[in-house]
Amino acid sequence: MVKALKLGYTHRNMEPTVQIVRARNREAEPMTIQEQIEKYIASEPEPKRSDLRELHRLTLQASPKCKLWFADGKDAKNRTVSNPTIGYGLHTIKYANGKSREFFQIGVSGNQTGISVYILGLKDKKYLAKTYGKKLGKASVTGYCIRFKTLKDINVDTLEAAIRYGLAAQNGKSKPAK
Repeated sequence: MVKALKLGYTHRNMEPTVQIVRARNREAEPMTIQEQIEKYIASEPEPKRSDLRELHRLTLQASPKCKLWFADGKDAKNRTVSNPTIGYGLHTIKYANGKSREFFQIGVSGNQTGISVYILGLKDKKYLAKTYGKKLGKASVTGYCIRFKTLKDINVDTLEAAIRYGLAAQNGKSKPAK
């Protein structure tokens, strides 16, 4: 029996966790992040599957060399604590106690009612809503999250602009949208 590492995170403080998973097949190896992402997208029902695949393509097109992440939404005891999330880019989270850790800048996650796109690390929590909210279409916009049912309900060009802004923000290159 082969042991494989499984990376997840806890919901409350998003701290990374590692757990050991025993594989039945002796030749089994841990899946790459890209394989985990593909498996996750393939597991979603249509039209969410196609929408997630398109968002994945758009985000990689915006930043082809960005770091990829996959959080399966499970804690150390393999309990579901959040929805699986595909992450892009690199953002350093700094805590009040002085500690810091790396996390993704952009997150894409399917949920019960549609899809959420997370844009982390923005200093102005009203920026997304002010800049992209009215232009997006049928979407809910909060300080760091854009939620919508399907891509056909929103202006994809506006969503892509918000994603590009978020990815640029990690490098200090972001410019306000016009």
